[in-house]
Amino acid sequence: MQHLITQNEEGQRLDAVCASFLQAPRAQVQRWIESGQVLLNGERARVSKRVCSGDIVQVERVAEEPSTVKAEATPLQVLYEDEDLIVLDKPAGIVVHPAPGHAQGTLVNALLHHCGESLSAVGGGQRPGIVHRLDRGTSGVLVVAKSDDVHQFLSEQFRLHSIDRMYWALVRGVPKEDTGEVDRPIGRHLRDRKKMSVRTRAGRAAHTRWKVKRRFPQSGITLLEVYPQTGRTHQIRVHLASAGLPLVGDTVYGRTNAKRALLARPALHAKVLGFVHPRTGERKRFEASVPQDFQTLLDTLNGAEQP
Repeated sequence: MQHLITQNEEGQRLDAVCASFLQAPRAQVQRWIESGQVLLNGERARVSKRVCSGDIVQVERVAEEPSTVKAEATPLQVLYEDEDLIVLDKPAGIVVHPAPGHAQGTLVNALLHHCGESLSAVGGGQRPGIVHRLDRGTSGVLVVAKSDDVHQFLSEQFRLHSIDRMYWALVRGVPKEDTGEVDRPIGRHLRDRKKMSVRTRAGRAAHTRWKVKRRFPQSGITLLEVYPQTGRTHQIRVHLASAGLPLVGDTVYGRTNAKRALLARPALHAKVLGFVHPRTGERKRFEASVPQDFQTLLDTLNGAEQP
């Protein structure tokens, strides 16, 4: 696989660029670079090497790492499946892949039971098949790759932002405008390293557009359609909070007290996901209905608006 460095990527570290377009853990990418499976302009390079526009990164087929994750017979909400990929409706409250404190009960545990060994290895032994992620508290559409080639094909679409993505978000605040956008870099919070922020020393470009779908002025809440143009960690939550429209139920980036929250999670649902199928070239579009907790809150807000 080859990747041409763009002007937007110029000056970044080689490992950071590869982690982005391969959608793989940075530590794993560093091992590939050090072992010679990643070449820069045909030669081996340091993981910290700064790339230039026009450079060519060549990635050899990566060696598979044995997975230490155990398969678990957990039901999956499958929207679509074929020999190349599987599209899921992820419930809120489920972690996508194992991480410290979440060794079991993740989406990957369930996928290993459902798909067996038919998952891509690009993401490493802890993230087989995972092309992109949704936060634990976010519900909605997620695509999983069954082979390395499919993984890289889908990852490239995410990198080029040619993926169609639309979220529903319930936010605190009633904007006068019908549309808006936030175009501010996102990076680690200056004081709390577990959080992301637009106030950061080393932010990465991030762009989010939104459109009002329904206002609930009596409750001071608005339902937005949100269109992330990039895919940074916690992007929608951070950007909307920075615009004075924090998500209902978000106790991290909002001002919600957990005991008084209208929803027991951030009110964010990945409603639509569209991409080009790697084998057929057909444009696919998938939609997930809002889960019951989200719908119950919508019904309550609708009822409050009645005269």
